[in-house]
Amino acid sequence: MPTSQPSPSGDSPGAAAKVALRDQLTTARHRLSVAELGLFSRAVAGHLLATDEVRQAATVAAYVSLGAEPGTSWLLDGLRAAGRRIVLPVLLPDGDLDWAAYDGERSLAPARFGLLEPTTRRLGVDAVARADAVVVPGLAVSSSGVRLGRGGGSYDRALGRVPIGTFTCVVLYDDEVDRPVPVEPHDRAVTAAVTPSGLRRF
Repeated sequence: MPTSQPSPSGDSPGAAAKVALRDQLTTARHRLSVAELGLFSRAVAGHLLATDEVRQAATVAAYVSLGAEPGTSWLLDGLRAAGRRIVLPVLLPDGDLDWAAYDGERSLAPARFGLLEPTTRRLGVDAVARADAVVVPGLAVSSSGVRLGRGGGSYDRALGRVPIGTFTCVVLYDDEVDRPVPVEPHDRAVTAAVTPSGLRRF
């Protein structure tokens, strides 16, 4: 999920390494075919919907995938079919994330940067803290759960509001796990990563 905000990491060596890794991973994603994207989307949804944390959750914070990101449409449909309440992010002008309930595809509207965002009533930036499971986008994750995002810091802020012990999972492709992600002070680790091959816990 892109933002127009500069990376909070500034010009540190870690920031430069992240930029290089982002470029590499984004290029690889754009090589995937439409057929592969659809297959991977279904696989990711199946793995997440089978986890105890998601099956037992009353509210799941998720997102609408963009471009060559691992697709979330099957996940959102599965969560709705299972009766879960879903909250989705709304990007604020300062790069922070507000949240609003998802009520099917008709509740989404185009927003900045090509995003689709819910048009339902906004719930505030702290709504993510009340979710029982949190599913976030990313480009890579380290062996200790340090997530590489797109550089705007939106999800680091959101994850900073999530209580310790909450299931937080980044959605990735198989070759994006166990990457040497540089760690910076603002980074917030996740507890799991899901890929087309399965779920990895940290």
